Amino acid sequence: MSAKAIYEAKGKELLNKYLTDEAAKNRFAVVTETVNWDTLTADHPWLLTEKLVVKPDQLIKRRGKLGLIKAGVDLEGVKEWLKNKLGREFEIGVAKGKLKNFIIEPFIKHEQNEEFYLCIYSSRYCDTILFHHEGGIDIGDVDAKAVKLDIPVLEEVSDSDIKSKLLSKAPASAKEPLTKFIKALYTQYRNLHFTYLEINPLVFTGGRLYILDLAAKIDQCAEYLCKSLWGDLEFPPPFGRDALPEEAYIAELDAKSGASLKLTILNKSGRIWTMVAGGGASVIYADTICDLGGAKDLANYGEYSGAPSEQQTYEYAKTILSLMTAEIHPDGKILIVGGGIANFTNVAATFKGIVRALREYQQKLIEGNVSVYVRRAGPNYQEGLRIMRELGNTLGIPIHVFGPETHMTAIVSMALGKREIPHTPRQMNTTANFLLPTGGVVQAPSIYCQQGGLTGASPATSRRGSVNEPSSRSEGKVTVPDQSQQASSKSERTQTLFTEKTQCIVWGMQQRAVQGMLDFDYVCSRREPSVVAMIYPFTGDHKQKFYWGHKEILVPVYKNMADAMKKHPQADVLINFASLRSAFESTMETMTYPQIRSIAIIAEGIPENLTRQIIKEADKKGVFVIGPATVGGVKPGCFKIGNTGGMLDNILASKLFRPGSVAYVSRSGGMSNELNNIISLNTNGVYEGIAIGGDRYPGTTFMDHILRYQDDPNVKMIILLGEVGGTEEYHLVSAMKSGRVNKPVVAWCIGTCAKMFTSDVQFGHAGACANAEAETASAKNQALTDAKAYVPKSFDELGTLIKDVYDKLVENGTIVPEPEQPPPTVPMDYTWARELGLIRKPASFMTSICDERGQELLYAGIPITDIFKEDMGIGGVLSLLWFQRRLPKYATKFIEMCLMVTADHGPAVSGAHNTIVCARAGKDLVSCLASGLLTIGDRFGGALDAAAKQFSDAYTSDMIPMEFVNNMRKEGKLIMGIGHRVKSINNPDMRVVILKEYAKKNFPATPLLDYAIEVEKITTSKKPNLILNVDGFIGVAFVDLLNNCGCFTGEEARELIDVGALNGLFVLGRSMGFIGHFLDQKRLKQGLYRHPWDDISYIMPETMGLMGEDTDKI
Repeated sequence: MSAKAIYEAKGKELLNKYLTDEAAKNRFAVVTETVNWDTLTADHPWLLTEKLVVKPDQLIKRRGKLGLIKAGVDLEGVKEWLKNKLGREFEIGVAKGKLKNFIIEPFIKHEQNEEFYLCIYSSRYCDTILFHHEGGIDIGDVDAKAVKLDIPVLEEVSDSDIKSKLLSKAPASAKEPLTKFIKALYTQYRNLHFTYLEINPLVFTGGRLYILDLAAKIDQCAEYLCKSLWGDLEFPPPFGRDALPEEAYIAELDAKSGASLKLTILNKSGRIWTMVAGGGASVIYADTICDLGGAKDLANYGEYSGAPSEQQTYEYAKTILSLMTAEIHPDGKILIVGGGIANFTNVAATFKGIVRALREYQQKLIEGNVSVYVRRAGPNYQEGLRIMRELGNTLGIPIHVFGPETHMTAIVSMALGKREIPHTPRQMNTTANFLLPTGGVVQAPSIYCQQGGLTGASPATSRRGSVNEPSSRSEGKVTVPDQSQQASSKSERTQTLFTEKTQCIVWGMQQRAVQGMLDFDYVCSRREPSVVAMIYPFTGDHKQKFYWGHKEILVPVYKNMADAMKKHPQADVLINFASLRSAFESTMETMTYPQIRSIAIIAEGIPENLTRQIIKEADKKGVFVIGPATVGGVKPGCFKIGNTGGMLDNILASKLFRPGSVAYVSRSGGMSNELNNIISLNTNGVYEGIAIGGDRYPGTTFMDHILRYQDDPNVKMIILLGEVGGTEEYHLVSAMKSGRVNKPVVAWCIGTCAKMFTSDVQFGHAGACANAEAETASAKNQALTDAKAYVPKSFDELGTLIKDVYDKLVENGTIVPEPEQPPPTVPMDYTWARELGLIRKPASFMTSICDERGQELLYAGIPITDIFKEDMGIGGVLSLLWFQRRLPKYATKFIEMCLMVTADHGPAVSGAHNTIVCARAGKDLVSCLASGLLTIGDRFGGALDAAAKQFSDAYTSDMIPMEFVNNMRKEGKLIMGIGHRVKSINNPDMRVVILKEYAKKNFPATPLLDYAIEVEKITTSKKPNLILNVDGFIGVAFVDLLNNCGCFTGEEARELIDVGALNGLFVLGRSMGFIGHFLDQKRLKQGLYRHPWDDISYIMPETMGLMGEDTDKI
C-alpha cells in the first residue's frame, strides 16, 4: 500500500468531476486492443468532427520526445498512426512492453508561449507547488527552472502567495485564471489524496485553461476514505511489466487479509524464485541475489508478513509454485524460502502452508529439477524447520534448511554456488531453553559492557556456523574515530525515551503483546511491570489477567482514554494497536494529554495526509512518534514496545535482557529483530534499537534517534539500516561531515537491486521507492561511504563489518566488556509449550468425527470444501459424522430419503402436539423443539433401534418368522416396528412403499427386510393394521445396509444399533417437522392453548365409591 500511479484518463476524469469552471472540461476517449470504432464514435461524436491528439496512456514518461504523440490529425489519421503501435511491442530504455492503452483528445491549437508547467507534490512537512511560465516537452531541468511555493500541512494557499511566488513571470492576462485554477486544483489535490500531480503543458489560450498532459499518483491507503469520491480506480503496472492474473489474485488475498501479501513477477522464465517473509527482508534477499550476479535470473519480488494464516500462506506459496513450474529451465530452478527473525508470526504455522503447497507440486518440482533453500527464525521456528526438514526426506528434491545460527542471506550465496553448503549437523536451541538461564542460548557470549566498567575479552559468536564466512573485502584495516571530543551541540529532541521505570498504556486488546512485554520486564529484573493499563473502547471497564513471572496480576482495562490517563498519571508512553481506520483519531486524542511523551503506532496503511497531521501535532507538542507501520523498538534492560524482539527465547539469545553498547535504527520492524541477532553475534549487544516504520512519512526520522544515540554516553557505536526512497540518510551524511555525529556509524541502505530492474517495482514498504537518482540505495551508500561511515559491500557482509568496528572499539578501550549475569527464569505459557510439543496432558474430551482447529473444517478427516466439491449432500455429511465412513451413494441417498419421510406426520402426533402447545405459550424455538423431542420413545418414533434389535436377534438365532411371532406373544411383548393406527395391509403407508422399492432396487442384499416382510404376513393375517410401519422398515433396512454395504464389520454394525444411531434418523428428521410447526404457529399468531372441557372426561373419586362407606353417606 503506497502512493500509486493512475491512468491519465482517470486523473482527468477526477478533475472533470471536482473542478468547476476553473479550466475547460477534458474530453477524451480510451482506445484498447479490443476497440470498436463504431461504438467509440457513437459515445464520443467529436471524434468525427475535430482535429485530434493520440498518445499511449501507460505511465510512460517523455512521450513527446519518444515520438509517442500524434497531434493535429483526424480520426482516420489516428487509426493509421495506431496501426503499427496498438498491440505492438515497444522498447523504452531497457523496458520492453506492449502498447495497448491509448487516449484520444481534441487537439487544442495554441502557441508555444501559451504553455505552462505545473506540478504539486507532497513531502513530510508540506505540499509543494512548482510552476514555470514555459512548459512543454523541452522544459528540461524543472527543479532548476521552476519557482516553488511550499504550503505547510493543514494550511491553505492564498491568492497573493500564488501570484507573488509562482506567477511573477506569467502573462498578465493569464494570472487571474491561473490563480483561480491553481487554488482549486490544490483543494482537490488534498481532498482526493493525491500525492503527485503534474500537468505539462497547461495551456492558456482563447481565455481558457486546458489540461493537455497529466501524470498523477494517489495514496492507495486512503481508499477507505475516498472510495465514493474516486469511483472505480485502477492502478496499472509500470510499462514493461504486464499485470498477471496471479498478481491480481495475491492482491485480492492481501485486500481480504490483515496480513501483508505482495507479489510482482519480474521474469516468468526466471530461474530464481523467492518466497520471503517480511517487507525489509524481501528487499534484502533481492539485493543479495542481484549483488551476486543473479539479477537476470530473478523471477519475482514479493513478501508475506504480518502473521498470515496457514491457509493464506498455502495460497501464496501455491501461486508462486504454479508460476515457477510452468516452464522448465535447463539448469534447474532455485526456490529461496527466506526471512529474518519474526517478531510475532508463528513460523511453524506459515511453514505448514508452504509444505502443503510443496507436496501438492511435488511431481512438477521434481520434473523441474528444483532446489529449495530455507532460512527462518522467530516464534516456533524450531517446529517449522523440523517439518521442512522432514519434507526434504520425502519430497524427492534437495531442501537445505537453516535457522538463526546462519546469516540471513547466506542461503543466497549457497544457492548460487558462491558458498559451500554445510552438511555437518548443527545444534538447534529449543524454545524450552529459556526455562534454564544457565543453559543453551543464554551463555553465549559470556561478557558484555553495560557502562564501560570492567575489562574482558571480546565475545565469541557461538551461534554462527561456518556458513557465515565473509566474502573478501577491500576496506582494509578498520579505524574508528576518537570519541574523546564529543559533539557539543544538543538537539531539542534528544531526550531519553525509555528507562527501567517507564510506564505505558496499551490501546487495543492485545493480550499476547502485553504478556510479551511483561515477560521482558521480568527477565530484565524490572521491579514493576511496564504496562499499567489498557484502553479498549468496545467493552466496559474491567481487569485483564496476566502473568508476572510465576504469579498472576491484574491489569485494568478502560473504555475511554480520559479515565486511563487520569488514574495513571505516571504513564508517559502509549502503544497504539488501533487499526488503520482508527489509529489517527486515537493518536490525535492521545496527544491532548501532556503526560504522554512517546507514542508507538503499529498499524500499517494510514493515509499519508493523516500521518502528516500526526507528525505536525507531535512536533508541536514535543511528542516522539514511532511508526506508523512498525513493530516498535526495544531498550534492553528497560522497555520494549509490543511484539518487538519476538519470543522470550529470542530475547535471551539476542541478549536483550541487558544493555550493550550498540544502538541501531531501521525502517523495517522485521529486520530490527534480525539486527538484534546480528549485533548479539558480533558485539556485546544492543543498547537501544528503533524501527521507525516503513511508511513514507514515519513519525520520527533516522536522525531523531541517531542524535539521541550520539548524545548518550552509553552508546559507543551506531548502526543505520536505511533503504531506497527518500533523502533522510543524507541528513546523517551532513551531520557526520559537520562533526555533529562523530561516533562510529555502520550503515547500509537496502534496495540496491532496484537499478537492475527493467521497470519500477514498489517494494514492501510504502516509502521504498526512489523518485530521483539521489534516492537510490546505491547513491546513499556511496554518500555514506564518502562521509566516512562504515558501509559494507552488501548486506551479506554487514555482520562482519560490525564485528570489525566493535573489536577495534574494545581494543582502544572505548568499550570495556564485563561478565554476563544470568537473567531471572520465566516459565513458558502452557498454551505455547503445548503448541511446541514440549508438554502433554490427558485430554478431558476425545472426538473422532470433526476437527475445526485448522484452516478448514474437517468432517471425519474430509475437508469441508471436498464435501461440497463432491456434492456429498446431507446424507454424505451424516455418513461422516455418524458412521465415520464415506458410504456409497445409494446409502447416503437412502439416509436422505429416511429424513424426508420422517420429517413430519401431522399435528396430531404427540411430538408435534407438544411443540404446538409450547409455541402457543410464547416459548422460544429451542424450548418448543425440546418439548416435542422429549416425547420420542418406544411408543412414539423411538422404535427404530428396538425393531432393528428384535428382528436382528430373531434372524441371527435362526428363528423362523412364525416362531418369532409366537415367542413374542408368549413373553407378552410387542413386536417393535409392527402396527399402525391408521394404515393397514389394504391401505398401505406410501412412505414404506417408496423406501421398500428403493431398498430392493439399490441395496446389495436385503435378508433382514425379507425376514420382516414374512413376519408382516403373519401379523396382518390376524389383524390388517399390524403392518411393518415406517419405524420398523427403516430399522430393518438400515441393518441390511450396514451389514451389506462393505463398510462395516458385523460387530461394528451391531455397535451402531446398540448406541442408538438408528433412532437418530427419526430424531433428526422429525426435528424438521417440529420446527415447521413452531414457525407455522408463530406465523398464524396463535394464542395460548387451553384444552376444551368437553374433550376431557372428569372422573372424580367420589363418583366411583372410592371415598369409603362413611364418606359416601354424607
